[in-house]
Amino acid sequence: MKDQKRIAIYGKGGIGKSSTASNVAAACADEGYKVMIIGCDPKSDSSITLLGGKRIPTILDLLKQHLDVNEKDIVFEGYGGVKCVEVGGPEPGIGCAGRGIIVAIQKLQKVCPSMNDMDLIIYDVPGDIVCGGFVAPIRKGLVTEAYILTSGEYMPLYAANNICKGLAKIDTPLSGIICNSRSVTREEEIVRKFSEEIGSRLVAFIPKEQVVQDCERDGFSVLEKAPKSDIAQVYRDLAKSIMFNDQSILPGSLDDERLRELTR
Repeated sequence: MKDQKRIAIYGKGGIGKSSTASNVAAACADEGYKVMIIGCDPKSDSSITLLGGKRIPTILDLLKQHLDVNEKDIVFEGYGGVKCVEVGGPEPGIGCAGRGIIVAIQKLQKVCPSMNDMDLIIYDVPGDIVCGGFVAPIRKGLVTEAYILTSGEYMPLYAANNICKGLAKIDTPLSGIICNSRSVTREEEIVRKFSEEIGSRLVAFIPKEQVVQDCERDGFSVLEKAPKSDIAQVYRDLAKSIMFNDQSILPGSLDDERLRELTR
């Protein structure tokens, strides 16, 4: 296998992980990297903005139909040649996301040897720490770097803090914090301070821009639909930071009183 980056992006549900992951994937593809994005969220929308708004079949859905699944059934080429895969998820109230992710990725590895040729594989994983889905990619040695996406609001930071506890518990280093702005007062300062106090660093501050939502509604990444926008450059800078990042630490965590104090 060639040297490759295999990263997971964690964060509170709805904080913008899929949007960030797809824009980073597109930015890296523009730079000539071979990129694969693997959506592990039951919503199966990690790759939708790389495919012009098209939703692709999930591995788990196909496996449930007892089909003889091949690479062409589950790997779809999107913007810039990005390989797009959606794992899917269990039915609500039934099954385990962690087990599903493992089964699906084992199948993917079996039918898609070109995974080994990728420069970057991005795992877009379930939002909060709710079950084994959180650690599945790490436990199986699929992920070498973890990033946390948050905003400066209390609840996303609470989730980020919990994720730090989870990473430390499974002895997995954190490579940085990404702030996806919600236009909170002193937001960059808050998230930077949080990053420093857990022993990490703020890798990028993504301003809240309407163009991101506009592109998503049309089914495109910002890199494809609005490549000359300021926010497109922010994603390019983040992509470069990730590709060249060689810093990671076992994160600490804050107590709830300090977390609330930070966000006041």
